[in-house]
Amino acid sequence: MRVMSMLSPAIFAMIIVASWGVEHCSGDEAGVLLAFKAELTGHGSRVLASWNDSTDFCGWEGVACSRHRVVALNLPSYGLTGTLSPDIGNLTFLRTLNLSSKWFRREVPASIGRLARLHTLDLSYNTFSGTIPTNLSFCVSLQFLILASNRLNGSIPVELGNKLTNLQEISLTNNSLTGTIPASLANMSSLNYLDLSTNHFQGPIPPELGNIEGLQELAVLENNLSGVVPHSLYNLSLMKNFEVQENMLYGTISADIGTRFPNIEILSFANNQFSGSIPASLTNLSALTKLGLYVNSLSGYVPPNLGRLQGLIYLSLNDNKLKANDRHGWEFITSIGNCSQLQLLVLGKNSFSGQLPNSVANLSETLQVLHLGDNEISGVIPPNIGNLVGLQILDMANTSLSGAIPESIGSLENLVELGLYNTSLSGSIPSSLGNLTQLNNLYAYYGNLEGAIPASLGKLKNLFVLDLSTNQLNGSIPIEVLKLPQLSFYLDLSYNSLSGPLPPEVGNLVNLNQLILSGNQLSGNIPDSIAKCISLVQLLLDHNSFEGNLPQSLKNLQGLALLNLTMNKLSGSIPNALASIGSLQQLYLAHNNLSGLIPIGLQNLASLSKLDLSFNQLQGEVPKGGVFANATDLSIDGNDELCGGPPQLHLDPCSTPAAEKKRKKLSKSLMITLSSTSALVFIALLALIQLIHKKLRQRQESQLITTIDDENFVRISYHALSNGTNGFSEANLLGQGSYGTVYKCMLPAYGIVAAVKVFNIQQYGSHRSFVAECNALRRVRHRCLIKIITCCSSINPQGQEFKALVYEFMPKGSLKDWLHPESKEHNLGKTLSLAQRLDIAVNIMDALDYLLNQCQPPIIHCDLKPSNILLAEDMSARVGDFGISKILPDNTSTTLSNSVSFTGIRGSIGYVAPEYGERCAVTSHGDVYSLGILLLEMFTGRSPTDDMFKDCLDLHKFAEAALPHRVMEVADTAIWLHEEANGSDDSNSTMMRTRSEECLVSVIGLGVSCSKEYPRERMLVQDAAMEMRAIKDAYLNVATCHASFRDGNSEEKMKAPHSAL
Repeated sequence: MRVMSMLSPAIFAMIIVASWGVEHCSGDEAGVLLAFKAELTGHGSRVLASWNDSTDFCGWEGVACSRHRVVALNLPSYGLTGTLSPDIGNLTFLRTLNLSSKWFRREVPASIGRLARLHTLDLSYNTFSGTIPTNLSFCVSLQFLILASNRLNGSIPVELGNKLTNLQEISLTNNSLTGTIPASLANMSSLNYLDLSTNHFQGPIPPELGNIEGLQELAVLENNLSGVVPHSLYNLSLMKNFEVQENMLYGTISADIGTRFPNIEILSFANNQFSGSIPASLTNLSALTKLGLYVNSLSGYVPPNLGRLQGLIYLSLNDNKLKANDRHGWEFITSIGNCSQLQLLVLGKNSFSGQLPNSVANLSETLQVLHLGDNEISGVIPPNIGNLVGLQILDMANTSLSGAIPESIGSLENLVELGLYNTSLSGSIPSSLGNLTQLNNLYAYYGNLEGAIPASLGKLKNLFVLDLSTNQLNGSIPIEVLKLPQLSFYLDLSYNSLSGPLPPEVGNLVNLNQLILSGNQLSGNIPDSIAKCISLVQLLLDHNSFEGNLPQSLKNLQGLALLNLTMNKLSGSIPNALASIGSLQQLYLAHNNLSGLIPIGLQNLASLSKLDLSFNQLQGEVPKGGVFANATDLSIDGNDELCGGPPQLHLDPCSTPAAEKKRKKLSKSLMITLSSTSALVFIALLALIQLIHKKLRQRQESQLITTIDDENFVRISYHALSNGTNGFSEANLLGQGSYGTVYKCMLPAYGIVAAVKVFNIQQYGSHRSFVAECNALRRVRHRCLIKIITCCSSINPQGQEFKALVYEFMPKGSLKDWLHPESKEHNLGKTLSLAQRLDIAVNIMDALDYLLNQCQPPIIHCDLKPSNILLAEDMSARVGDFGISKILPDNTSTTLSNSVSFTGIRGSIGYVAPEYGERCAVTSHGDVYSLGILLLEMFTGRSPTDDMFKDCLDLHKFAEAALPHRVMEVADTAIWLHEEANGSDDSNSTMMRTRSEECLVSVIGLGVSCSKEYPRERMLVQDAAMEMRAIKDAYLNVATCHASFRDGNSEEKMKAPHSAL
């Protein structure tokens, strides 16, 4: 008792101190939470109304405590915005921090590294930027690290792998991380989920990852990884989800994969460069539900017993070199009939041939997508195809299928898209198609279909597109089809044998963009009701037998860009009302019986770029302005009574009656007075317009510069640029373009050498080019694009406006300098080897693929040519000059070849796509055309504007004619000069030259494919890029082996140094 009495005061004091400490720390944590709240804004912050001093913080929304210490902060999907307070690092007992699905911005606080007890960190679906803090490696208890869907950049800190050995899950998907995947991640022995997808990682997949025995899910898709899949990864027997698609991986798929991944459910090697056959052992993967092998170079037969994969839901093998040409080759289709859960089967773009087996109709009723198109398949569509009642998409286009479309196809009542175009199908269109009431798109063009268009198609109330063009259809256009309410994209019935009048019910198509009825036998008047089709952009009624006058009501089609009425029997005068269609770009009225005067208002139609009025009976004076001033865009031949016009038309002058002369003389003084007054008014208006334009331009530039400042670009003055270029002296001149001059600039204050593009403000269009280039370059980040350092918008010492862009300096100049040196002296030592040209081509394609497919919104470059390709010290290429680029709206697909731009032709002569001259369409297809011409120029050494190209010969036809046996005749001789200068003419040079020839055949063939006349026939840029890489790799592998053999590096000589040791 005495001892107890002695100890009691001490114990009591300790309890008091401990209690005070807890309360003190608790008070600190309440302050931390309130500091966290203070950084938040937006409507979601109202959810934290309970966070105030009047209540215990352990009862606050989203807060969990243990022993009155905060151990969890769970606030997912509360719509909070703001920054994450660094004070969060003072919640030292925190185990769970979940702030996902908010709009936190700026950097992840490094102070989180103080949370040593942290078990779960989930900051996904925010807008955090900056790098992953290295301090996170101090969170040694961390098991779940989820930073997905942010804007993080930089590399993964190596320290994470070395210290966070308890991690079970890492999700860094959908960021902008770069560098290589650290091998140190293999130290995380407890890891079972690793998702690094949709970033910019490069280099190989570390083989050390194969040491993580418990790894069940590995996702590295949508990066820039290269090399082979390490064999060690196939040892991960617990793997359930293995996704490496959309990289640059190559090699073969392990033959014994079927025994290595016994638990695999999702397996995707798609969109890489894998070759070889599909391993037969895949059929042992009994748990497999999704198999993606599309867009590779796989060849051979498909394993015949794929049906053993009875749980298979998704099978995509398209865009390979797989084959089947007999019953044995098609056996896999019969086998897949056992896959009762199959929903998607995509086999398009392979080398399948022979007759399509009837067993296709025995596939699972759960099948939703069946894609067999772009093969050499023959035979007929199985008559029982209607058994596949779950189908939503059926594509058999671009095949050799023949026979009739079976009636049973009308049983596919869930079908949304049907593609039967470019086949040999014949017979009539079955009326049962009218049962497909969910159908959105029906494509059956380029076939041998005949008979009448069934009226039952009028039941397709959800149809957006109907294309039956280029068949042998006859009869009249069904009124029912013209009443389809959703028909909006286009209706194309062209090049058939349709007859009779165009029914007035055509006016019901108020949502239709394109009506194409060319090349039929339609007759009668063009109905006035066509003016009710107010959404029309293109109206093509050419090559028919329409008669009567042009409807005055056409003026109501204010969105119309293309009107073609050529080769009809129209009469009367051209309505003046056509000049009021402000969007009209192309007007074709040739080969009719039109008479009277040419409406003078057409010369004021600024958008009009093509006008064909030839072979009519027009008379009177030809206007001189607008489209009439450009003889290349105007055709008026075959109108003998026309006179006057611009001199280049070489028409007779119009006669002037004497009375008219007298009247003009009497009113001369009045005209002078009126002209003087009008001139003064015009000058005043012009001054006002210039003032308004200047204010708007300054406002636009102010907003642009503010945006650039916000994005942490370097701020630089006019004087710094002037000093760095020695007063913009000619000694530092690098080049001169349409809108400005480029100088080499020393910027010692920033420790860099730069290239400065100074815009000529007096040149019309330079301001637009400056804004366009700023807008484009501040949106993009890619190793193969020229890097913008900053911009300068200022006033020079003379008080004049000054605008400049500052880029990284490219010491090797432009590709044009290397392909076409100005003189023989310049040519010395300036030749590109075949390997260098291949590298440059791959760089250009990577950049273009990024601009068109990875940028949001996509960017159309519009001016790809050698002078806009710059070369770094290591001869790697950068695409530059975005002065006329086109940034598409967010909801615009870059592949829509029918989109119309009202900005005129974009690009340089020789490189601009032909459709730009006819339709002024700015699409990704235009850039692919320029890419094709650029490729041909790189490997033939011929410029598209070379004097040899005239009449009907151009670079595309020149190269195409040389394929495949005369390629060496058209190849750039500088390639062989370079090889000889580097010692290639040895005993094995014949072998190497043969391989070089094979390479050139492939590259020039690729250039020809990209530069085809019609946009739809050109390759997609991603396909072209993949093929270019394959060509390069094939050549370099052989070249490397050849070099080793030439230098004597045989196996015996390689052993010699070891024996010497």
